[in-house]
Amino acid sequence: MITRAVTGADRLAQRLAAAGIRHAYGIPGGEVLAFVEAIQQAGIEPVLVKHENSAGFMAEGTWHATGAPGLFYATLGPGVANAINVVANAFQDRVPLIFVTGCVDQAEAESYTHQVFDHQALLRPIVKASFRATADTADLVADKAITIALSGRPGPVHIDLPISVAEGPARPGPLTITVTAAPQAPAESASLSAARAALAGAQRPLIIAGLDVVNQGAGAAVLALADCLDAPLITTYKAKGVIDETMPRALGGAGLSPKADKLLMPLIQAADVIVLAGYDPIEMRIGWRHPFAADTVLIDVCAEAMTHGMHHATHLFVGDIAASLAVLGRELTPRSSWANKEPAGVRQALVTAFLPEEGWGPTRAFTTLREVAPRDTVVTVDSGAHRILASQVWSCFTPRTMLQSTALCTMGCAVPLALGYKLASRQVPVLAFVGDAGLEMVLGELATARDRSLGVVIAVLVDESLALIEMKQRATQRPNMAVDFGASDFPAIAAALGGHGVWIDDAATLASEARAAFDRSTFTVLAIRIGRRAYEGKF
Repeated sequence: MITRAVTGADRLAQRLAAAGIRHAYGIPGGEVLAFVEAIQQAGIEPVLVKHENSAGFMAEGTWHATGAPGLFYATLGPGVANAINVVANAFQDRVPLIFVTGCVDQAEAESYTHQVFDHQALLRPIVKASFRATADTADLVADKAITIALSGRPGPVHIDLPISVAEGPARPGPLTITVTAAPQAPAESASLSAARAALAGAQRPLIIAGLDVVNQGAGAAVLALADCLDAPLITTYKAKGVIDETMPRALGGAGLSPKADKLLMPLIQAADVIVLAGYDPIEMRIGWRHPFAADTVLIDVCAEAMTHGMHHATHLFVGDIAASLAVLGRELTPRSSWANKEPAGVRQALVTAFLPEEGWGPTRAFTTLREVAPRDTVVTVDSGAHRILASQVWSCFTPRTMLQSTALCTMGCAVPLALGYKLASRQVPVLAFVGDAGLEMVLGELATARDRSLGVVIAVLVDESLALIEMKQRATQRPNMAVDFGASDFPAIAAALGGHGVWIDDAATLASEARAAFDRSTFTVLAIRIGRRAYEGKF
């Protein structure tokens, strides 16, 4: 029996597997064949997709399901270029992805130009780090990539893997994974004492939680502080479900819906002390630049300090979110706040503002699906008008149960996010919300769902228009141009690609078909016809 030498690709794959990674997504090319073979031998399943952009989103979906960094790969040239959008999304949305690219050897690159460009130069502005592996450093590079991807605010890390390194012998490195020190709670200081005093004296405290809370698993600490202060909680959209959104103090997400923000902003302006718990303003729109009253005490607790300029901070604490909130609340006595009970009125106003239509429409569709879907359903949402409305209507009970692109807000994410999550956690019901234009971007991935027997439910809102952009055109008195398109027969497409599809025109049919879809072992496309301008006045 002939035993081949351990290669650089082997070393890299073994370390990625040791970090808990079990799936890798991509499209093989000649320059990554050794890597694909190596990851399979290391216990990581290579998953063939139809586009590199989808590969990255599937990797993100798997990260949400497992907690291990997402892994995807691409061959040189067009493979790398196709992935730029999803890498930028991971950078802005704080997603720990490892992106491995094949490349030609440096000596060859000096005199050979076909499909060759500097991958690292292209990617460096949108990754936390970029490495080029060598025969001596494949282990080290993997360890550094995993550590950097997960540390502080998570993000993507790039590894360029030359052919000779991937296929040639590699010397072994140390056999341990590099582990970063756990972030700490703030030390005793004058600022900490002043922040505690402000909380102790607050009459109208408020907490705004963001994605740092989700990534650090600090939801229980947020709820404990909110209970102690008797404070309402607003979240960003990435942080939906930090606490059960059916709880009285939960006011849902902010920053996306003008209708919701109009109700929430007076409350924010009235607050005398606001705790920003893991709040990362990269998710927020321009209306959230300096939205707080000048005399409000702002206590900012975050994973990493940022010079974003979006708001001031009276007190800034950087590190472990849960430990920091516990330290802040250590000397507080539980009490009642908001004597006039404004938060309760705002919560009721939010419910009223997003009640479903009396007849048929998108709000009715989202409400019906929330009623029918199992409580533990994980929802993914594409960018567009439907996302703004769905994010307000859909209640989350735990974190990471509504996945979306909130910082980059890119289309074409919902279906691959759903597939990646379902592949890693098949027992969990998964539902993707997508507009008809967004689904048309990623129709090829329905074949991936078929090939992997992924029983995801895809609810496509059909209005034959880029609805959100059309609304902006009308709001700015511009003509209707380049936003309307023809109708696709999505149920027929679903059937042709090995799934099940059905047209939906009313709530009763939607409820019946959705129940059947959640029990189906293959994918289902629920093509929900809502008509043009159906979102008018809805959010």
